[in-house]
Amino acid sequence: MEGAEMSAFRRCSGVFLLGLCCVLMELWRLGAACPASCTCSGTRIACVDQERGIMAFPVLQSELEMDNITDIYIANQSSFSSINDKDLHYYRNLTNLTVTNSRLTYVSRLAFQNNLKLQYLNLKDNNLSSLSWRIFRHLNISNLILSGNPLHCSCEIMWMKLWLGEEADAQELQCIAEDGGRKPLTRLKLPHCMVPMATLSPSKVMVQEGADMVLTCNTSGEPSPELIWKMTPLISYYEIEASGQVSELHLYNLSSLDNNCKITCSAGNIVGENESTVLLNILFPPNISKLSDAYQDHHWCIPFSMSGNPKPKLRWLLNGEPVNEGPYIMTMIHDFSEREYHGCLQLDSPTHINNGPYTLLASNKYGQDRKTVDAHFMRDPFEGGTVTEPLYYDPTTDDTPLDPPEDRVAIYVVVGVAAVAFTGFLLMLVILKFGGNSKFGIKGFVLFHNVPVEVVGR
Repeated sequence: MEGAEMSAFRRCSGVFLLGLCCVLMELWRLGAACPASCTCSGTRIACVDQERGIMAFPVLQSELEMDNITDIYIANQSSFSSINDKDLHYYRNLTNLTVTNSRLTYVSRLAFQNNLKLQYLNLKDNNLSSLSWRIFRHLNISNLILSGNPLHCSCEIMWMKLWLGEEADAQELQCIAEDGGRKPLTRLKLPHCMVPMATLSPSKVMVQEGADMVLTCNTSGEPSPELIWKMTPLISYYEIEASGQVSELHLYNLSSLDNNCKITCSAGNIVGENESTVLLNILFPPNISKLSDAYQDHHWCIPFSMSGNPKPKLRWLLNGEPVNEGPYIMTMIHDFSEREYHGCLQLDSPTHINNGPYTLLASNKYGQDRKTVDAHFMRDPFEGGTVTEPLYYDPTTDDTPLDPPEDRVAIYVVVGVAAVAFTGFLLMLVILKFGGNSKFGIKGFVLFHNVPVEVVGR
């Protein structure tokens, strides 16, 4: 026993030492890739050494290592002056970034294009004189710190006042005016510096398939904003006509495939951005794109896919007669995707009575559509035929019939005859046991010493 315990201990010790070596090797590898002025761990990089400074973000040995970094902290770096397009390209999971008390003077508009998870950005106490809102337009930053920078009182920083609101006062954000004086950002007012506005008309669109229509976007703001139409790829043909701060989008022969498409008119200048959106509501008759063979899952299902606006009403026919839906037969819509409703006619334990051609009827005020499919759930047990004709079908196979079970009618007959015979047998036992007792008042013959004797009741 002691030898076995010692062997087990040695194995555990070997595994532990191997794991420790792997951890130390990983730490050494990270340390080898890390600049001398920084410290690196699996998820964090910190560069605070002022004597052995850095000029740009550290580049680790592999993309995987940089992909694991979530926090970068840089401080006291007198040679760190810019964040360029590709500096943070491989830090895709970066959530916290601090560059403080350095000489940061420039941030590219594409600096954070690959850092979609960035939430905390601290650029405090640097040398930034301006910063564009377009740098952050695609991010969901919850905490932006900009205090301690020599910001110039210009139209280009007005977005900070709008974005930060009361937080600008909390950070004591100030800007330097032309006369050299400092002004609180929340009190900054400049001429010809207005956030843009965009208004789209009509604000609601409800038209029938095949119609033409015009969407008009009116913009305002100073400086004059740039106007952009944003839309999901349209099937319908369109043209854009612009004049000054007004733009028109002409849509021709609207397709039902563009139903629920979102169209946005966006206006932006150096102060900020504003947009207006409309959803295309295109009315069209039903179209049943799929009606397939029945299959069995938890229930039997006849699957279908169809479209229409407004949502079509659905009815089913079996052998040309309406299907009465209830707890055991019902229409279920499971999903709406790719502009279509997807569902099935659900049947719970159908029999041969439910066999036949099923017709799906879809209708709304603009038209109707129909499709038919044959469904076979069970052979009619009362029909003539050979025993090789299956009564049930196994849904897990390729229509291979199972051996037919016993005829249920024959089973019922055999069980009934057996029950009657057993009951008669019990009655005979009672008569034989108690028939000679006069208190039962039974008249008839009983056997006594194998001689029949007539018994007369009193």
